[in-house]
Amino acid sequence: MIWFWIGFFVFVAVALGLDLGVFSRSAQDPTFKTAFRKSMVWIGLGLAFAGPVFLIYEHNWLGANTSGLTGKDAAITYVSAYLLEEALSVDNIFVMALIFRSFRVPGKYQHRVLFWGILGAVVFRCAMLGGGVWLTKKFDFVFYFFGAYLIYSGLGLLRKEDEDEDHLEKSTAVRLLRRFVRVIDGDHAGKFLVRDNHGRRALTTLAVTLVVVELTDVVFALDSIPAVLAVSQESFVIITSNIMAILGLRSMYFMLAGAMAEFDYLKYALAGLLVFIGAKMIGHGHVHLSNAVSLGIIAGFIGAGVIASIVVNRRRAATAPAPPPAPPAVAPPAVE
Repeated sequence: MIWFWIGFFVFVAVALGLDLGVFSRSAQDPTFKTAFRKSMVWIGLGLAFAGPVFLIYEHNWLGANTSGLTGKDAAITYVSAYLLEEALSVDNIFVMALIFRSFRVPGKYQHRVLFWGILGAVVFRCAMLGGGVWLTKKFDFVFYFFGAYLIYSGLGLLRKEDEDEDHLEKSTAVRLLRRFVRVIDGDHAGKFLVRDNHGRRALTTLAVTLVVVELTDVVFALDSIPAVLAVSQESFVIITSNIMAILGLRSMYFMLAGAMAEFDYLKYALAGLLVFIGAKMIGHGHVHLSNAVSLGIIAGFIGAGVIASIVVNRRRAATAPAPPPAPPAVAPPAVE
């Protein structure tokens, strides 16, 4: 079993190393076209990993398949958890866009912050998912607590949130960091640590941004981890699906950050999805849904949110009044 874990994390390390060291070596603002291609590659890898999951559980290569999952059930569960995490990442992308605007981080440095942010997220998610699996297997009442929390979070998405960018700079975490650690503002060629005029080490604004991004991911994990535990409590399935989903978060950010306003109905779909998952957790001992049905419902919520956003935006564009015609150009007076 240990060799499959080692092999998976070696794959993660190689993929992240290639992404930063080869494909994103130069500090430049990624274009939508480049981000779209990378996102498709990551999504393709994420979905294709369902194949190894199928083989591992079909042949019991882990050697400790106490859940009794068949290869088919394990693959469907993996895809369900993967799609769920991808969907919940959309709201995370919006908040990260606010963070970068608040700290005025140039686009050419954002990919560096996101890379190290995702690396930290991998560590935090593994620890939190492992703890969540242990809790759900040890204490059954945790399902009810997590379910109620997810329903509360889903309903919370329907409330209008404060989108002020300046509150991030004034947040308690940032003020405490600036109080106890030396921070230098300004552009320092994408470095996190520099020396000031007196030769003392100091953090840059980019490093402060990274800390805020990491804290934000921990907060969002409080939603995504209980949600994925409602899909399965099989450690290998939920950890690999969660990590494969967040690996492509960086490319997805550059693809969607500028177009988030075009998917305004997706937030309602995510709210409904969280309420559904929460209700499923609360009723886990009484109502049983097959993995295939759960996958269909998750995909249905995501698809409905995307399609509704596209249809409504097209109707708005079709009914929007045409802009007033430009005034005719006035020729300058002739010079005699």
